[in-house]
Amino acid sequence: MVEQIDLSKLKGVEWLNGALELQKCAFRKNGPPDASLRIDRLKRLLAALEQNSHRIEEAMMSDFGFRSAHQSYFVEVVTTAKPIREAIKNVRKWMRPEKRKIEIAFAIAGGRAEIHYQPLGVVGCVSPWNFPFNLAFSPLASIFAAGNSAMLKPSSSTPACAELMAEIISESFDAEEVVVAPNADEFAAAFTRLPFDHLIYTGGGEVAKQIAASAANNLMPLTLELGGKSPVLIGRRANIKLAANRIMFGKFLNAGQICLAPDYLLVPESGLDEIVAALKAAIVKMAPKENGTKDYVSIINKNHKDRLLSYLAEANDQGVQTVSIDWLGGDVGEGENFVAPTLIIDPPDDLLVMQEEIFGPLLPIKTYKSFEEAISFINDRPNPLALYYFGDDRNERGIVMSRTQSGGVTINDVIMHYTMDDLPFGGVGASGMGSYHGVHGFKQFSHARSVYKQSGLDIGGMLRPPYDEKFRKIAKFLLKHG
Repeated sequence: MVEQIDLSKLKGVEWLNGALELQKCAFRKNGPPDASLRIDRLKRLLAALEQNSHRIEEAMMSDFGFRSAHQSYFVEVVTTAKPIREAIKNVRKWMRPEKRKIEIAFAIAGGRAEIHYQPLGVVGCVSPWNFPFNLAFSPLASIFAAGNSAMLKPSSSTPACAELMAEIISESFDAEEVVVAPNADEFAAAFTRLPFDHLIYTGGGEVAKQIAASAANNLMPLTLELGGKSPVLIGRRANIKLAANRIMFGKFLNAGQICLAPDYLLVPESGLDEIVAALKAAIVKMAPKENGTKDYVSIINKNHKDRLLSYLAEANDQGVQTVSIDWLGGDVGEGENFVAPTLIIDPPDDLLVMQEEIFGPLLPIKTYKSFEEAISFINDRPNPLALYYFGDDRNERGIVMSRTQSGGVTINDVIMHYTMDDLPFGGVGASGMGSYHGVHGFKQFSHARSVYKQSGLDIGGMLRPPYDEKFRKIAKFLLKHG
């Protein structure tokens, strides 16, 4: 029984197992929550987010060393509230059974076919450090809308955010609805081995492989939101100034620590100088010298900073040209790991910056002679989470859409497809599996249960033996018209 599980008396892995059993027992006992309860949970989630916005900003500042409060408020509160409000508005509609077509003879006789969306049960959610609240609460909106309970595992790289998340969740929800797992590295592997009814993981590909292997033992379905090297392809008819402003915003936001950040540029060889000048101007416009780093974000920790600086060191050792705003990474406070937005001009393909996902404010720029060459460059690499094309050439755009694969596409901007709540967000191949957002998230965390109601008229009797020539004629008719 649910009442016999007291989480306060459990520690470590026992706590994880107890929390899961508590939620599973509650689901079996209470059954699927109705629309009113789902909406109530979503409203409590929204209130918890809005009422703690300043504390969220402070926790982000603590974990990052420095993170613009304006950026934290926008990405962790404002954009996170959008999918929650979307679910509140639409969950009753999403829950309605969907009618499906059936053979005309059965329809005339009164048969009916429908899809009923049922909760899966308990969903585990492993969220990353780069957007701790957005990438926990956004999927939680879909999980709640679908009628599930949840266990959250935030990243140990952002301990202040994890502690705050656990506090505000426990204040707003019963443990039967949602809990936040202890913030310790040793619990991460144990968490992903739990027999959830579904698990969503946002993070890197190598960890995703380990999670997939663990999930196989439980035949547990997964949603994997990964990353990869998302390319920006600039066509020959692009608005260069506008493209530069939008591209550099994608690198400036969270200092490029975004799975959807532009990872490298492909530009026409003849337009390289113009594009570099426009990108540099865009950096200066967003970070004028008199503002210092007040609108910027530091790298999450020294290890990640050192990794980024090693990319630059390797490029410099090979004589590759780099363009940076030096003062941005200069006079900073103790413990702040700033790395300035830096352009890396035509690096060789074997450099690490061209092999690994950057996840920082460095932007390699590769040139191409023909558009076909650029398409081949993209297709020779694993499918990215996103692909960005800038240009107004319909032929080029058609080639991009038909000849490449990626989780999503934004045309004449970057990242923006993620912000459209009615579009599914997810990867393909190496960049992930499954998707969520809006109705797609509701369906991702639901079981689409097929329901057929047969009519009282026994028209199926003509298909039962004993068989004769009449049956043969019916079968031939169904072969042509069924």
